[in-house]
Amino acid sequence: MKKLALGFLLLFAITAQAQQKIIPLYPGAAPGSEKWDWNQTESADNVFHGNVVYNVSHPTLTVYLPDKGTNTGTAVIVCPGGGLQTLSIEHEGYAVAKWLQKKGITAFLLEYRLMHTLGNDPYKEMLAKMKANTVLHDQAPVAPLANADGRNAIAYVRAHAAEYGISTSRIGIIGFSAGGTIADSTAFGYTAENKPDFVASVYAYFPPEMQVNVPQDAPPIFLAAAADDQSSIYSTQLYNTWLSAKHSAEIHIYSKGGHGFGMKTQNLPSDNWIDQFNNWLNAQGLFTPVDNANKSPQQRDQDWANWQKFVEDRIHNDWAWLKKYEDDNAKLPPPAPGEKRVIFMGNSITENWGHIDSAFFKSNGYISRGIGGQTSTQMLARFREDVINLKPKAVVIAAGINDIAQNTGYISLENIFGNIQSMAELAKASGITPILTSILPASEIPWHAGLGPAEKVIKVNAMIKDYAIKNHLVYVDYWSAMVNDKNGIKPELAQDAYVHPNLAGYKIMEPLVKKGIDKALKSK
Repeated sequence: MKKLALGFLLLFAITAQAQQKIIPLYPGAAPGSEKWDWNQTESADNVFHGNVVYNVSHPTLTVYLPDKGTNTGTAVIVCPGGGLQTLSIEHEGYAVAKWLQKKGITAFLLEYRLMHTLGNDPYKEMLAKMKANTVLHDQAPVAPLANADGRNAIAYVRAHAAEYGISTSRIGIIGFSAGGTIADSTAFGYTAENKPDFVASVYAYFPPEMQVNVPQDAPPIFLAAAADDQSSIYSTQLYNTWLSAKHSAEIHIYSKGGHGFGMKTQNLPSDNWIDQFNNWLNAQGLFTPVDNANKSPQQRDQDWANWQKFVEDRIHNDWAWLKKYEDDNAKLPPPAPGEKRVIFMGNSITENWGHIDSAFFKSNGYISRGIGGQTSTQMLARFREDVINLKPKAVVIAAGINDIAQNTGYISLENIFGNIQSMAELAKASGITPILTSILPASEIPWHAGLGPAEKVIKVNAMIKDYAIKNHLVYVDYWSAMVNDKNGIKPELAQDAYVHPNLAGYKIMEPLVKKGIDKALKSK
């Protein structure tokens, strides 16, 4: 049970942050477009009302870093499509990069050079070119530059692989439509520096005249398109070209989906392409972490499934987890004469404490009754079994952050405080001195982002402190000693950057709580 609970804490300590870094692809002006002086723009103010990037004159890579503990060592360069007039940045860019990031793959979103849009609506200009049948003519001078950006992106990632924890032999590229043309082009005429280790293209324009001189060591390729789109013909031809050259290839042609489906949900067969791409990456071994200390997406998914089953079973059989310390409580003898027994009642912060610095508890004779993930409501339900029945002189009560995280559903700040107050009142009624502690600072909840916990922590702490003062109880203020300028925990004191202290954090907390315990026992 303890191992499973700790595994859950580590799993939730994984932060799916959109860690991003923007890198110019060239140190100065991009070769071949030195005189381009127009400004890149991102806008949805166009005839299709779709968010696009246009007028790219200075190519960049935006890096989406996976969490260090989940980094597979694989990298993928993402090339959105848009006919070399725009970049369909949402469904073929951001969404793809974030999907890869969550899979433990370092994603590099490439914003490559495009045709110059003269007005404010690139789609309108593209439609005009299509009507005038000048698209290929207008694309011709820009296509080699965009293809060069794809090759240079691969070369950049390979040259900086160590910086990102990437294997130099696991650098791939995926492209959509015109971005797929770039991705497919990198599979031909490459050098050792810019060779892709794998290629994926989705509804790409890549006619037979571009499919010549297939390299002997060509990379494996994944292809996807919809049968109701012209690109499916090119994808099928490229698949056959690869097979004829005896290279690894996989193709998926969906009955419906059209052009430009990307990561959109259309409730059509083409929606499944990302699942097939996932399976293909797995079959290539690209999800297996290079660093054995990291976990693959499949391992993380299994851990999460195991935890969900464990929680589901416990909700029905032992919601407050009364059985967790049942055996330990039964083995604990009554306090010896003169013994000043102290119980620490809490959540994962208390439970982890006993593992990370067990010497603190052993040397002081303190007893931990922390359970990871618990809210104050669950703690109140087990307060008799895990505190009162053990007959301590004092109890250190630390609760609240999981309530704010809504681990067992929404609860008001007043009710969080009410549960803490109820535990204190139960302790006093049983002749036990309650020692109240602040909730630690937290600027974010890794497992339930977007709740804005920082101010809520401050408000609950104010209620706890005010109650302690009015009732002449000891209040231990961890918050003030560990807070940073954003009302979160100082990063050097946390193992997950947001909630759970590391050893350095506990070393800050220990003298504070010991002083509070000594004061409470002395006054008693």
